Amino acid sequence: MAGSFVPSSAVSVDTLDWGGLGWVVNPTTAPGSDLTVLDVTIQPGQGHDFHRHPRQEEVIHVLSGAIEQWIEERHERLGPGDSVHVPTDTVHASFVADDADEPAHLLVVLTPSVTDVGYEAVDVADEAPWNDLRS
Repeated sequence: MAGSFVPSSAVSVDTLDWGGLGWVVNPTTAPGSDLTVLDVTIQPGQGHDFHRHPRQEEVIHVLSGAIEQWIEERHERLGPGDSVHVPTDTVHASFVADDADEPAHLLVVLTPSVTDVGYEAVDVADEAPWNDLRS
């Protein structure tokens, strides 16, 4: 594989209730790559609620803003330059405070690339104990 240049104009963005996912590297933009790289924005008062990736490990790196990052039942505040490693099939979530001055902007890397889009997630936000952790 010779590598792939991915100009910003080639990054498709999915708009979600909580923010956006920009597909930087996945099977579409870099055929044969074993990485999925996302440019993620989480709006103030929103979050990517508790979920897990059954076949992928993940690194979340905060570019700007701040998040309340959960790994299972532990959480920490992460700001610009901070990162977290999430092992395969580990429940986690990322939230931005209601009173935040700006969205959080994250660089997210998952490996291996799975499915036709390079990503799979299982939502567990409505299951115990995850549905009561932030109450």
